[in-house]
Amino acid sequence: MEFRNICVIGLGYIGLPTASTFAAHGVNVLGVDANPRVVETLNRGEIHIYEPGLYDALKKAAQSGNFKAASQPAEADAFLIAVPTPFQEGRFGEYNGLTYKVADMRAVTSAAESIVPFLRKGNLVVLESTSPPRTTMDLVAPILARSGLEAGRDFHLAYSPERVLPGQIMRELIENARVIGGVTPASAQAGCDLYSVFVKGKIIQTDATTAEMVKLMENTYRDVNIAIANEFSRLADQFGVDVWEAISIANLHPRVKILNPGPGVGGHCISVDPWFFVEAAPQLTPLIYHARQVNDGQPHFAVEVVRRALGAMAGKKIAALGLAYKPDVDDLRESPAVEVVRLLQAEGAQVKAWEPFKPDASLPGVCMASSLEDAIAGADALLLLVNHSEFRKLSPAEIALKTEARLLVDTVNGWERGQWENAGFAFFRLGDGKSKSVTLES
Repeated sequence: MEFRNICVIGLGYIGLPTASTFAAHGVNVLGVDANPRVVETLNRGEIHIYEPGLYDALKKAAQSGNFKAASQPAEADAFLIAVPTPFQEGRFGEYNGLTYKVADMRAVTSAAESIVPFLRKGNLVVLESTSPPRTTMDLVAPILARSGLEAGRDFHLAYSPERVLPGQIMRELIENARVIGGVTPASAQAGCDLYSVFVKGKIIQTDATTAEMVKLMENTYRDVNIAIANEFSRLADQFGVDVWEAISIANLHPRVKILNPGPGVGGHCISVDPWFFVEAAPQLTPLIYHARQVNDGQPHFAVEVVRRALGAMAGKKIAALGLAYKPDVDDLRESPAVEVVRLLQAEGAQVKAWEPFKPDASLPGVCMASSLEDAIAGADALLLLVNHSEFRKLSPAEIALKTEARLLVDTVNGWERGQWENAGFAFFRLGDGKSKSVTLES
């Protein structure tokens, strides 16, 4: 199939890079977003999210006339749905006394409904949003059938999950393997024809539900492995062991690759996707469920490390360095760092947070610093929550001149203990049971 005009619904961390990449390869792209501010921002030639290379790609696309943003879809050869699938706020499922989070599919539903008036025979519709198994068949297809057309007979319908790493999205969209799951083999082939416009990696064709499960399996696999690393950090703390040293030694084994612990798991993939399996089949997912419980509970363990270092936290001033869910990105979705800050505040600490990749972030109840210097001035302790490159490069001696704080807590193993201790700081690290004995007088 040939695609001259496509409509991308949802202009966030996946939809906008995807739209820009198609436009850069000569396709006429209409980007659709329900947020009028996003539409206005993009049509001014600006972007609302940070991703290396995205601004330049979008600028070229706009200058070529191949991209424009709008609040409503229009007729096109193909429609891509790339909207968020967060949790339903305040709603949980229950199985045998265990509660689990439930996916909020309203944005997918709304996006599919918006396509109906413009759907024509021969079109292709692709769902990219990460979704519970059978969403394409059981949710999207029936909505699109309201057009009077049948998926797989009158138009093509497929699922193709994004599989990219924030910070490297523009490159990985092109180079990574792409999975296309069609409701029919012809729909999978149509999806393959579409993404062949720019994908250089291998394109694998399968059915829609398999493609949905592949995406969830990938992130669930990582979540379970992070959970065991986080449990190891708690065990090391209990037994007086430095987990970072123990992991480095264990990983010398040729068949062992333990991941790094931290203050938790965030982002809109690893911390979310496993729950879709639990929601779909709670009776079959005890391991996945408990791994989620471990990782969701890790911010509480990080707070325990801070409590041990500071003693009573009421009134203590803490400079929280980093709020993003992972290093060197501006994405704060489901961030464990934000959860740690809120937990500290609940115990009476006065926390000022500095996020260099999103200095204008506005989070209810969170005091944002205007700079690193603003965050650390007058602090009693420094708390490293995200392993940003610029934080790793900080000079302990220079920091010591800018703050009266002489205590720090490293939750991500971003700082070298000896350098900070030589600069006069008491050093605490998550998972380091060897540093449990020293406390600051409350």
